[in-house]
Amino acid sequence: MKTLNVGVCLMAALLLGGCNPLMVASVTNLKSAVVGPDDIDVTPAQVAEVNYPQLKLTTPSGSGVLALVRKRDDLQFWVASGKQVLLLRDGLAVRSIGLGAEGDLDGTRLSDASPFKRGLQHVTDGQTSQRWIDLYKGQEVGLIVNSRFTRKSVETLKILNKEYAVLRVDERIDVPAIGLRATNRYWVDPVDGFIVQSEQQLTSQLRVKIVQLTPDRRHLP
Repeated sequence: MKTLNVGVCLMAALLLGGCNPLMVASVTNLKSAVVGPDDIDVTPAQVAEVNYPQLKLTTPSGSGVLALVRKRDDLQFWVASGKQVLLLRDGLAVRSIGLGAEGDLDGTRLSDASPFKRGLQHVTDGQTSQRWIDLYKGQEVGLIVNSRFTRKSVETLKILNKEYAVLRVDERIDVPAIGLRATNRYWVDPVDGFIVQSEQQLTSQLRVKIVQLTPDRRHLP
C-alpha cells in the first residue's frame, strides 16, 4: 500500500498555482492549522475557469480546492497548488499527503467484496465490510477497519447553485488497534453510486469533508 507514485501529481500542483484564485487559496487555507478552519467561497465562474474536475476539501486545518490531475484505473489523484494530495478510489479517500498535522493516511487496501467497488447505492442496512489502512506516523501498517453501513433517506444537496437528489449512506467504522470509532457519511447518486459529498475519518486526528464541485464531469477521462 506504500508504492503509489505521486511525483507526477506534485509536479502538476506547481502548474496549478497560477490557474485561478481558488487554487492559490488552497495553499494558505489548508496550511492554516493554527487558526482553524478558514472556509473559502467558491463561485461557478471560478470553477469553470479551471479545465479539471474539482472538489472542495475541508480539514481541521482549513479548506481548499483540489483538481483531478491524474487517473489510474479507478484511482484518482486530486491535488492542490500547495502540493497537498488526496487519493480517492470509488469515492473513498485511500491516501492523503500534507493534510494531517498529526499524520496522514498512508494507504488503504479494500477487500474484493468492498461495497465501494459495487457502489454504495446497493448497500443494505447492517451490511458489514473490512478494509486495511496504513498510518504515516507511528508506523502502523495493515490496521483493520471494521465497518457497518446504514441506509438513510434521499436528501437534496445544493452545490454551486445546482440541486442534486442523493441517497445518504452512513458507515460506522471501528479501528480496534488505535481505539478509533467514528461515523462516515456519504451522499450518493442513487442511480450510478457516484459520491457527490462525503465526511470521512481518515485517521484519529484527520476528518475531511469532500464536496464534488463538478459532479457533471464525473465521466471525464
